[in-house]
Amino acid sequence: QVQPVESGGGLVQAGGSLRLSCAPSGRTFSTYATGWFRQAPGKERDFVAAISRGGGSTYYGDSVKGRFIISRDNAKNAVYLQMNSLKPEDTAVYYCAARNPSYSPSYVAAGYDYWGQGTQVTVSS
Repeated sequence: QVQPVESGGGLVQAGGSLRLSCAPSGRTFSTYATGWFRQAPGKERDFVAAISRGGGSTYYGDSVKGRFIISRDNAKNAVYLQMNSLKPEDTAVYYCAARNPSYSPSYVAAGYDYWGQGTQVTVSS
């Protein structure tokens, strides 16, 4: 079992950048397809991005394509979400999630087995 732990959230002005990190406690992360989701107050948890175990395949939600980049460094046992050109509508709690080994990344929150506690990202206008 793996427990994702997010870091790197904060307050940023519109147009700025942030990089979120996800590093697990417990087992090595390299055997888990990993995704980022976000949830704004009163809204559902939405897919942001996902990456395969080896990092060779990445997937993005339509609202972040061209602005966010997901990556992983298995040597450092971490997954990252580089967020550029941030907009006020990107404000949300961002969650890192991992799927059980042998599964490919999923666009659906229910497809993930392990979740972090989340990190707040606030983009001011």
